[in-house]
Amino acid sequence: MSTLFEPLTLRGLTIPNRVWMAPMCQYSAACEGPGQGVPTDWHLAHQAARAVGGAGLILTEATAVTPEGRISPADLGLWNDRQEQAFTRITALLREHGTVPGIQLAHAGRKASTDRPWRGGRPLGPGDGGWRPVAPSPIPFAEHHPTPAELSIEGIQEIVTSFAAAARRALAAGFEVVEVHGAHGYLINEFLSPHSNHRTDAYGGSHENRVRFALEVVDAVRAVWPEHLPVLFRVSATDWLDENPEDGREGWTADDTVRFAKELHAHGVDLLDTSTGGNASGARIPVGPGYQVPFAARVKAETDLPVGAVGLITEPGQAEEIVASGQADAVLLGRELLRDPYWPNRAARELGAEPRWPDQYHRAV
Repeated sequence: MSTLFEPLTLRGLTIPNRVWMAPMCQYSAACEGPGQGVPTDWHLAHQAARAVGGAGLILTEATAVTPEGRISPADLGLWNDRQEQAFTRITALLREHGTVPGIQLAHAGRKASTDRPWRGGRPLGPGDGGWRPVAPSPIPFAEHHPTPAELSIEGIQEIVTSFAAAARRALAAGFEVVEVHGAHGYLINEFLSPHSNHRTDAYGGSHENRVRFALEVVDAVRAVWPEHLPVLFRVSATDWLDENPEDGREGWTADDTVRFAKELHAHGVDLLDTSTGGNASGARIPVGPGYQVPFAARVKAETDLPVGAVGLITEPGQAEEIVASGQADAVLLGRELLRDPYWPNRAARELGAEPRWPDQYHRAV
């Protein structure tokens, strides 16, 4: 039996295999009017194809907990009844095909209010349908990005409350896994890293202060999420600045991640979805097959927290080795599942496991 296709149980939830779809923004919600942030037929078809293809868990893309938390005006959101209701048909269809429905809750922070990537991804000002981003400190993400507004203590607490409210809506919409997005240079990641957090109050400076916001969000989500269902956390395990010390910039490191993973576990997180980068503009990243797996493997080896591995995992044998060797408990595929929605079933056949085809497709098996 392939280890990759063994079930994984987190709390009271059993996920049928270890091949999961990573959250990938589709930038396909309506930008204006009552349809803002509402999933569309595109989202339904996109996720249905991956469920039919055999993914054990599908994490819906970064879904903003407030309108200002969207990466772009075309991002999904979960702050009103219409959005909540629209998600129910997606979660029902995923469960029908044996896939666990999950959702990533997010706030984009200083990287909010940008155009769709295929239109250049430039920052959008209020005159272009955008808004002023917020952040822990008034530091732009990169050249030509606006200076974000520094969040007040009251503003921080309002966002914590918004994460909890969105988690309640996610549960009502039928999701069984919720992931807190703390990676890729978005708001929680911005608080974690000394590169982007220059605060001098209780939310900045020391490690304990910089992780405070993240842990408050986790606590707020865990408080409203059922005890028997898991909470995941996505982290950027490094800003890739310590690997390039000549850069002269201080950032979040792999050592920080190991320490933080232990804290997350103590606060009720059930798996660390381990990515890297996205917070430091211009950081040099040595991209290659499985380049982020060592960060997951280190957390797995040095803590009691289960981990997911990501990053140029493209071949079934490669994915099998990552899980079978104990480097990670699951793999999350992003671009590879965009290219091939049926990758999990193809991998199952290659690895000697049983593909999970729907009855309608048995003629082709």
